Amino acid sequence: MNTTAEQETKYMLEGKIMIPATPDGVAASIALGNNNVFAPFNCTRGNFIDIGDNTVININCYILEGGPVKIGNNVMIGPNVSLIGGTHSTDPKIRNACGGTAYGKPITIKDGAWIGCGAIILPGVTIGENAVVGSGSVVTHDVPDNMIAVGNPAKVRRRVSEHLGWTIENRDVPLD
Repeated sequence: MNTTAEQETKYMLEGKIMIPATPDGVAASIALGNNNVFAPFNCTRGNFIDIGDNTVININCYILEGGPVKIGNNVMIGPNVSLIGGTHSTDPKIRNACGGTAYGKPITIKDGAWIGCGAIILPGVTIGENAVVGSGSVVTHDVPDNMIAVGNPAKVRRRVSEHLGWTIENRDVPLD
C-alpha cells in the first residue's frame, strides 16, 4: 500500500494542482487547455474539472467539485478563491445520516471572466462571459455576461466597461 506522501505525489500535476488520493481509487481527470498559468491550488478529486485555454488560477485556490466545474478560456482567478460545488441538506436527519450525505451542483465560469481575490462561488452558479466578481464576494446566484458583482451576498452593481481600465486618473471610480 502506498504511503500518504506517495499518494499525494501521484496526484500532483506539474507540482501545481494538489488532488488528494481517494479511498475508492478514483483517478483524477482534469481537462486542461493550452497556455495556462497555475500557482499551487487544491481540488477535492478532479473528476469533473475542465479548464480552458489561457486561464490563470492564482495561489491558494480551492475547488470542491460536487458536480462539473467548467472554467472557460481567458479566465483570471485571483488568490484564495474557493469554488464550492458540493453542499449538504439543511434537514438535520438527512445531513447527519451516514456521515452527512453530500450532493453537488455544477459551477461554470465563462470565457473572459475575472474572479477577485478571496471570492467564494457557491453550488449551481454561472459567472457570465467577461463578468467580474469583486474581491471577497460570496456569489450565491448567477452573474450575467458583462456585469460586475460585489458583496456578501454578491449583487450585480453595473455593466463592465471596456473603456474603464485601471489608470491613475480613474482608480477611485466608485462601483455605484
